[in-house]
Parts: sequence; C-alpha cells; structure tokens
Amino acid sequence: MSSSERFKIGLQYVLPKHLLSRLVGRFAAAKAGIFTQAFIRWFIKQYKIDMSEAIQEDPRDYATFNQFFTRRLKPELRPIVDEPDHLAHPVDGAVSQLGDIEEGRIFQAKGHDYSLLELLGGKDEDAAPFREGSFATIYLAPKDYHRIHMPVDGVLRKMVYIPGDLFSVNPLTAQNVPNLFARNERVVAIFDTEVGPMSMVLVGATIVASIGTVWSGTVTPPTGARIQHWSYPTSGPEAIRINKGEEMGHFKLGSTVVMTFAKGAIEFDEALQPGSVARMGSAMAKVRS
Repeated sequence: MSSSERFKIGLQYVLPKHLLSRLVGRFAAAKAGIFTQAFIRWFIKQYKIDMSEAIQEDPRDYATFNQFFTRRLKPELRPIVDEPDHLAHPVDGAVSQLGDIEEGRIFQAKGHDYSLLELLGGKDEDAAPFREGSFATIYLAPKDYHRIHMPVDGVLRKMVYIPGDLFSVNPLTAQNVPNLFARNERVVAIFDTEVGPMSMVLVGATIVASIGTVWSGTVTPPTGARIQHWSYPTSGPEAIRINKGEEMGHFKLGSTVVMTFAKGAIEFDEALQPGSVARMGSAMAKVRS
C-alpha cells in the first residue's frame, strides 16, 4: 500500500464521518438554485455520467442533488431477465466478492472476512438460514444508478436497522479496513422468495446521506443508537410482495449491497467474478436444480 493510500485509510479513522455525512445530506436535499445546478453539472463531468440513460436527461430538471442522484433510468435500457429460473442483478455497480459463506463467515478481501451473524444484526434466527449458503457483494460507484431492485420475486418478512460507523466502502477501504460491512451502519431486509430465504443488506458509507425502502420510506437518517427490528405479515392483504425487477430501495450517494442466500439455493453465473460489471436486470444467478 502506498503512502497516499495509507493516508486515505488513516484519515477515515479520525474524520467525524456521521457529522460530515449529515451536512452533505442537508445540502443534497436543499433547493439551492444555481449552487445545486453547478454542483450537479460538476458531478456529471467529474464522474462521466451518461445522462442520455436518464428519463430526465437535462440537469436543469432536478431541483435538488438528491433528485438527480436517485434519477430514474429509461426502462428499456435495463430489461429484466425474463427466464423464470434466473435471478437478476439488483443494481448497477461492480461485483466486489461472491461465493460461499463458510462457517458463518463472509469473504471481504484478501486477509479479511466478517461474521454473517453480525452483518444481519446479531439474532441467530436471522443468520441461521444462510450460515452455509452463498453471498454476493456489489459496490455502487458515484456514477452508478442508485435505485435497488429485487433479484427475484419475494415477500418481506423482516427489516433490521443496525447503527454503525460510516467508513467509505470503495475497493481500497474494503481491502484495508477489517469487518467493514459488518461495522458500518446498514439496513437489512429479509425476504421469503421462490429460492428460499434471501437477505439484502444496504450498507451505509461516508457521505451516504440516506438509505430508504419502498415500504417504509427513509430509514436513516436519523441515526439510531440501537438495533431496531420490524416484522411483517407474509400472507394476506397486508403482505409486502415485490416482484423481480421492481424497486425495493435506494441510496442517496454511493454504497454497497450484500445479498445472502440459503445453502444450495442458487448458482452464480459462471462468468461472474470479482470486478465484473453488474447491470441491473441482467442475469446474476440461476436457481439450482
């Protein structure tokens, strides 16, 4: 690791990351006129964002940075894989890691793994179905589309909010900060699906101003002081059913999604490797026959 990389990692341990993130969040939500427009245009140029993919292509159509950042894409550009035995990528991004969960541990990067139990909030009843299962971690860069969609039809069973730190989740940090995804603030959604139980963990990060879901709106901020659990009916008219490809949540500023599946439930596309580009809606895995 170079001296500049060590400096970047060390700085994250001393910065007031929650305060910084909330200040950025206030600006991102503000209708600041020419300042908002100038920042959006700088962001587009800095991160080489292709606005032709957006339903609203003109930056002037966005009154706040959050509206721009959670912009919707033209649906024809992200078709949902229609084979019933295929799971779809939930987001645009890059595959960070994927593979088997071994003895309740998830691989983060060379020399680092972390606890499935801790990731999901500390209750064994939530972690047990995935203990020897599989996982995929997808990193969303600032340039990416930041709405999160369902890989497969599912019924929401539980949501967990877990307070934590707000380290960056970029590849450099993932390679050098132990326990990263199980130490950052996160929102866990556990579904019953056609392939068995599935968890989707929306991981917060530095200057991620908000994590939200379609059934509850904004979950954070405000930042909580303790783990919170919500349970939902899985049958009847009040059950929350979300089909493959439908939106389930969003980030305001980039972060990471970790998915877990039960043992033997799926097999990932053989071409999928760490570093592979993920495009929402394209095939990610197959139901294991």
